Amino acid sequence: MDAAVLDLRTRMRDECIPPDLVDRLLDLGHAAVVHAQAVAEDGDWFCARAWARRLADQGELDEALGVLSPYVETGWWTAAAEAARLLEAAGRGDEALALVRPFAQSGERFALRDLALRLARHGRGNEAYALLVPHLADWFLAEALVEVGGGLDRDEEIAALLAARIAPGRSCVRCGGVECAARNPEPSNAATLLAEVRERQGRTDEAIELLRAYGTVVNNRDPLAGLLIRHDRIDELRTYAAQEDREEAARQLAELLEARGDVEGAIEVYRQQSEHDPWHAPTLLARLLARHGRGAEAIDVVRAMDSTEDWIVDLLCELLAAEGRAEEGLAHLDNLKARGAWEPWEAFWLRARLLAACGQLDEAVAEARAFSEVGSLYAARSLAQLLADAGRLEEAVAFLDADRLDHRRDLGHLLVELGRVDEAVALLRSPRPAVPLPEPTDYSDCPPF
Repeated sequence: MDAAVLDLRTRMRDECIPPDLVDRLLDLGHAAVVHAQAVAEDGDWFCARAWARRLADQGELDEALGVLSPYVETGWWTAAAEAARLLEAAGRGDEALALVRPFAQSGERFALRDLALRLARHGRGNEAYALLVPHLADWFLAEALVEVGGGLDRDEEIAALLAARIAPGRSCVRCGGVECAARNPEPSNAATLLAEVRERQGRTDEAIELLRAYGTVVNNRDPLAGLLIRHDRIDELRTYAAQEDREEAARQLAELLEARGDVEGAIEVYRQQSEHDPWHAPTLLARLLARHGRGAEAIDVVRAMDSTEDWIVDLLCELLAAEGRAEEGLAHLDNLKARGAWEPWEAFWLRARLLAACGQLDEAVAEARAFSEVGSLYAARSLAQLLADAGRLEEAVAFLDADRLDHRRDLGHLLVELGRVDEAVALLRSPRPAVPLPEPTDYSDCPPF
């Protein structure tokens, strides 16, 4: 085994059995297959992880650690983290710390965070704090520092460190420039973390002002909106979300109102936001209406957008099919084609899905077989999925090509459902064909480049 190879396979879900299929194999009674792949010389990590967890759940921790040992011995952090998790869950925290520490000392940032949080959980918070402070510029480790500091009565100290990172006139830690530092604080989440500390101290108004000045939306979540929600300051959130370029805050407000049963209030939020955001807000409104049995209204909202964007047409067809109006969807696609708005291949998947919703799956398959783009990634996989959903697994398999890397995962799942487990495992575990390196090209920093 090689750590780099294991890491690449895991991240790319390549030359391995993906975790959801490992779970399916176990559910179907193919434990022996999972065990064999877990302990093979060129082992499958997802099988090993699932098998080790199964043994640990049965109280056989040493056997579980034995399964993970060859993976850990490669120096691969992911395997060590799993072994440490099982040790700590079994009450063997000191052993978990001993396993993690060398990885942290080698500079592995995930291990450093893991070690610090484990130390804090075991009453060694000051040691964890000392580990993390030198890495304050790393947003990932700065998050852990704030978490660790919460149990140490060191909030003012942490706040001072973070405030210095966003103070006006400070110098950039990389280039020394002031303008650069103002645009790109290090860590990038310094203001958000400082607001978290102030909120923890009960200084909510200060936290709000910080986020108004410096807050940054991350992963479609607005930290100021989240803070206002936590403190039930909904009127302030309404005012904030009604502003232009506050799509995420509006979404969080609408989600809150919907969760509280105020569907009409959520609808109104999206309608107001549509004045600033004519693309995403109406689609969110349509999905909200559909969730509450108001599919006809949802269709009207999307139709009113009069868009030829693929993701909006996709949503319209989805809503029409759900309302039993798939024929209208087909007519809409024909109209787009007649207007020259879409090429035939662009509407292929939508048309096939609508035909299936009309009970005309055979027609969809016949069209697919005659379609010039049927060999493309999405066309073949889409038809295979429709056939599989209809229980026609053998036909679905026939649509996929075992020699195509982008078909392997779908094909593997289908083969398992058909009971052809050995065939599926051999396909998924087979190595990628070697690809020759591209020929070197001359480089010039003068035009033409």
